[in-house]
Amino acid sequence: MNAFKDKTAIVTGGASGIGRELCRELAEAGAKVYVVDINAEGAKDTASIITNEGGKAESIAIDIRDPDAVEKMVNSVASKDSLDYMFNNAGMIMFGEFRDMNYDQWRNFVDTDIMSVVYGTFSAYKIMINQGYGHIVNTSSVFGLFPFSLGTAYTAVKHAVTGLSLALRPEAHDLGVKITVACPGTVDTEVRNTYTVLKGDRNAFNSYILKQLTPNKAACAILNGVRKNKGIIAFPWYDLIPWWLYRISPTLNFWWQRKLVNMFRRKIRNNE
Repeated sequence: MNAFKDKTAIVTGGASGIGRELCRELAEAGAKVYVVDINAEGAKDTASIITNEGGKAESIAIDIRDPDAVEKMVNSVASKDSLDYMFNNAGMIMFGEFRDMNYDQWRNFVDTDIMSVVYGTFSAYKIMINQGYGHIVNTSSVFGLFPFSLGTAYTAVKHAVTGLSLALRPEAHDLGVKITVACPGTVDTEVRNTYTVLKGDRNAFNSYILKQLTPNKAACAILNGVRKNKGIIAFPWYDLIPWWLYRISPTLNFWWQRKLVNMFRRKIRNNE
């Protein structure tokens, strides 16, 4: 049975990367997709690709950091169709040392990567409870499974997304709503060329990322896990090694991350 055929799905961050591929794969599987992004042109492009391929899609441009806009968008979609899937996928990335961040960067991280997920989850959850069915999928990261130095903010927000999702899953079960958290490893998206490395050389930082999934493979892995109603979808296996090590020995995790920080300070950080 095709879990997505004739279903309705909202995907935030659908203008590019994993979000765009989630939209395309969902539409190919027979779902009607609402492509949501702050980038209006990018969302339209994704929707156009889908409709040109024979699928069903509409684009919606909103700022997911605005709770009223998110709730209005979700309610609007639900008023036209049942809301079967809510993919809270949008987010931002930043790396570097904690000492180099400022409060505005922290607020932006929290608003973009945590509160947007809260808004999307809360708005969809209310509707799905009333329907008696639905599936919410929140995108975290492998860095939401173990502490990662040089990404303290990213680790913090992604741990929050993972914790929210896993805590809500048992609450939602008897109300007919499924909750999943996706924890992808490194994916070769457009963000690779734009994210900030605080006081560091982004190209040098990228040179130490040895293996990356394509956005399509990441999207397919997520959807395969959603079909199986997995609580955690974590992949690929080689990016999960630090998680396994951390579970076995937090001390070992501390040791190798100290090595990582020292390498960053020697080879990537700009100390001027």
